[in-house]
Amino acid sequence: MKIFKILAVSAMVLGLTSCVSKKQYEALSSNYKQCIENIGERQREIQDLKSQNSALSGENNLLKSQHDALKSSLDACLSNSGKSSANIDKLVGEINASNSYIKQLISSNAKNDSLNLALSNKLKRSLDNVADDDVQVKVLKGVVMISLSDKMLYKTGDYNILPAAQEVLGKVAKVINDYDKYSVLIEGNTDNAALSSANLPRDNWDLSALRGTAVAKILQTQFGVDPARITAGGRSEYNPKATNMSVSGRAENRRTEIIIMPKLDEFMKLMDIAPKK
Repeated sequence: MKIFKILAVSAMVLGLTSCVSKKQYEALSSNYKQCIENIGERQREIQDLKSQNSALSGENNLLKSQHDALKSSLDACLSNSGKSSANIDKLVGEINASNSYIKQLISSNAKNDSLNLALSNKLKRSLDNVADDDVQVKVLKGVVMISLSDKMLYKTGDYNILPAAQEVLGKVAKVINDYDKYSVLIEGNTDNAALSSANLPRDNWDLSALRGTAVAKILQTQFGVDPARITAGGRSEYNPKATNMSVSGRAENRRTEIIIMPKLDEFMKLMDIAPKK
């Protein structure tokens, strides 16, 4: 509501340009443009928060269902006089463990989701002036995925990084360095166009792997990303995102992906939380 009030006031002020100086008009016009940019950023953040909230709500509902099932079992046990006290105590213990598990899982997921949301928003803001066709950023199942077009990074059939790509990789590296507890996975991909040469790259396996490691080396040598955090490789033509029957589909399949996620041991802890016994 505050944003719409600001826009309304800005519109009124802009409508009075005949009553103010040119300098005042330019200042008001600049403020109006800034308001429009702020609205777009807030709307993106709201959409990200809605997606995170929907995922958490689904997990919470599932855990509540499990808890209700355990409580129903306890009620049935209490109504059955043939059950021993030991079994009742065991069931009560399982319910208490389930409650503890729910709290741990919600807390861990909330922390992980908030970190990924902050990371995603920071990347989107830093890459806001880059064409969407060249850079795509999204959060999927707890990891942040950055997808880079091959035409921005390399020449056709080559794996050397183009100078124009350095700016984008520098912005990505800045965010990676800010989140130093995360691991970085870099995947090179190709379309299914055959590549055969006596020299490197000899085939699509070579090309995809060399492209992945080329990005890794730039992040390490040019922008100071710790190489111990990086895993780089290639998936050749065997991880297609679209059909290879069209030009746009083949371009989509040649993208290089940078995946930022919690370090493996931390990620496994989140995946392996179990009720205490």
